Amino acid sequence: MRFIVMLIVLAFPILDVLVTLRFARWTGIPALAWFIASAAAGMLLLHHERIGFRARTLAALRGDHPLMRGLLDSGRKVLAALLLILPGIVSDLIAVVLLLLPINVGSRFAPAPVGMGGAYRRGGNSDALDGDYRRVE
Repeated sequence: MRFIVMLIVLAFPILDVLVTLRFARWTGIPALAWFIASAAAGMLLLHHERIGFRARTLAALRGDHPLMRGLLDSGRKVLAALLLILPGIVSDLIAVVLLLLPINVGSRFAPAPVGMGGAYRRGGNSDALDGDYRRVE
């Protein structure tokens, strides 16, 4: 069983490159241009996801957003970025489908996150401070 899984894992990139070369010959787009553009898009997506993951994690720790939604979204984007970096058109199509899936849309009936931070308010102004003011001299 391990041999079959290893064979599939090793054969996928080779078959993917062969399909890409056939596609490049059919469309007239150079295959090297396709590989470079795909890898650049994957690196850019990975870079932006690293920054976005930090922001979503900090928001979840403050209690502004649910944690699992951010983790699922980040995992999906990182997997799509790795598939884009992998050379080939089939892996690129899988990555695009993965990015277009409406997994993390959310619903109106989703439970509100509970946390120590009070910044997550529906329809409220999170910049307003509430308290008493007294001048001490």
